[in-house]
Amino acid sequence: MCGSGGNSKTFLIPSNKTFLLQPLMFQGPCKSPSVQVKFDGKIVAPINKAAWSENKLFRWVSFKEIIGLTVTGSGTIHGRGSSFWKPRMSPSKRPTQLHFKSCNDLKISGITSFNSPRNHISISECKRVKITKIKLVAPHDSPNTDGIDISRSSDVDIYDTIIGTGDDCVAINNGSMNINITRMNCGPGHGISVGSLGRDGEESIVENVQVTNCTFFRTDNGARIKTWPNGKGYAKNILFQGLTFRETKNPIIIDQNYVDKGRLDVEESAVAISNVTFTDIRGTSQVDEIIKIDCSKVTYCKDIVLDKIDIATVDGNKPVVECSNVYGKSINANEANGCFKT
Repeated sequence: MCGSGGNSKTFLIPSNKTFLLQPLMFQGPCKSPSVQVKFDGKIVAPINKAAWSENKLFRWVSFKEIIGLTVTGSGTIHGRGSSFWKPRMSPSKRPTQLHFKSCNDLKISGITSFNSPRNHISISECKRVKITKIKLVAPHDSPNTDGIDISRSSDVDIYDTIIGTGDDCVAINNGSMNINITRMNCGPGHGISVGSLGRDGEESIVENVQVTNCTFFRTDNGARIKTWPNGKGYAKNILFQGLTFRETKNPIIIDQNYVDKGRLDVEESAVAISNVTFTDIRGTSQVDEIIKIDCSKVTYCKDIVLDKIDIATVDGNKPVVECSNVYGKSINANEANGCFKT
């Protein structure tokens, strides 16, 4: 399909057909100006991890260096991931369901993905990406089954989607710029996260992120930024606006002490967080702590804005706000008064 030039090429997965796939890579570059995968059928992974062929890259279906790729249709993808979840295998030893690398001008629409062994969709080193009207599903207790992971990519638009998994609905990782997420139904899962950033001292950069008009249902987190101690770089120009939380834990959270086990005794550096706005946010929280902004004592968080926050607790208790090492301001958010350093 990639070898012939001329007009745009189409690869058809027909409706009413089921295909069993071992790990597969579509490798570009292609000679045609664009490629369409018309996905109307059903693909299924091997029945359990023992039936998978050798897969050193830990990816099930991959697309690499294909410019102008469109994946569209009403088809379904079944990852049969439960055999990877139960032994609590390391995430690095479990395959991603759909992986896109260096695919500029990428469009994904219409498809439904079930039960990925790890994250459902990975977007890496891509420019100008549009993802819409997709549905990503996995049980709430399935580990590391992120909906969409974005890294080293720019100009990514995600809109009108439904994601409910066992981890982040969207994880915005290092090298992500100009990311726009709107009209997403998120839950169950861990919310929409910037990060984690700065692990093992990594220099991470994320900027120009907008998350707007999204609904979160019974997620473990809502709007979250998470960084590891002793990281480097920055996360800036981030907007969370028009969000609705329904029985969400940790609705608003910035965590600069994100560690798997325990806390470090000595912190020498941190990813700098600045110009972050949470505005027009409403709903209910399963816990009393509706806002937690735990920033680094090395860099502090700067220019943080809390505006028009209206979150009640499910049990009727008074909402609690906890802040440390934060510079910013609150507007029409009475609970946040006293949150900021002056």
